Amino acid sequence: MKKMKFAVAGTGGVGGSIAAMLSLAGEDVTCIARNSHLNTLQHQGLHYKSDLKGDHLLRIPAYSAEAYEGQADVIFVCVKGYSIDSIIDLIKRASHADTLVIPILNVYGTGPKIASLLPDNIRVIDGCIYIVGFKSAPGEITQMGQIFHMVYGARHADDFVNTRMQEVAEVLKNSGIKVTISEDINRDTFVKWSFISAMAVTGLYYDCTMKRVQDPTDDAYKTFYALSSETEALAKSLGIHVEGGLLKHNLHVLSKLDPNSTASMQKDMAAGNQTEIKGQLFDVIALADKQGVAMPHYHEVAKKFEA
Repeated sequence: MKKMKFAVAGTGGVGGSIAAMLSLAGEDVTCIARNSHLNTLQHQGLHYKSDLKGDHLLRIPAYSAEAYEGQADVIFVCVKGYSIDSIIDLIKRASHADTLVIPILNVYGTGPKIASLLPDNIRVIDGCIYIVGFKSAPGEITQMGQIFHMVYGARHADDFVNTRMQEVAEVLKNSGIKVTISEDINRDTFVKWSFISAMAVTGLYYDCTMKRVQDPTDDAYKTFYALSSETEALAKSLGIHVEGGLLKHNLHVLSKLDPNSTASMQKDMAAGNQTEIKGQLFDVIALADKQGVAMPHYHEVAKKFEA
């Protein structure tokens, strides 16, 4: 198989970790970044501090979305949910006839949203990831813990997409990333959304690390439990079935997190940066209201963050 060219649009904790793992495995990968992060990547390289891979300084080609003139076989979209519109032109320019676009975001429904903004001939699937990773400084990505699991799949796949998804999975697995090709990506992206929403919102509400959220005697744990129970009810109203139950899944994933970690939304809020609070909190409430699902705990938490 001809070596694939990868482009990673958005090289924060998720995208930077993906790019680093691919680079360490000798793959052809390019980072798309901006501002001081881009400047450091270009002049000093990517400093990857990883519990899985150790400490590395990697020289990876890096460009702004506007300056990138190449084309890629696979484009990972790892920007924040509020930045999707900003990379649509990049995807158009960087795609060729056989490019596969794989969104890896924390907000539900991003695959279909991105596809709706692109020409029909650009193949877009959908995905999510389980990882604790964050930009710890310009040009520096920190990955914590032992979880690095990517899930992706297509709602409507042809033979090419099915083959390309398998090819990408092999490359990622050889790079040390666990991969699942989903048979129901609508379910699996909702499941991730449920978890990241409950986890990030709880951490933000109490301004705490995961240690408190993991402690069954702590109010933070009880809030996480309640929020997860409410998104489980929302999933049932949407006809989404999760084997073993969504609440059980969320508690299992929570138990695997580094106790000292915090959600990226919490870090963004503390730094005064734009956050994904709309996609991870208020969009959950809006969908539940549309479905007629009661979410008293979500509404209670939201009061703290309403403008």
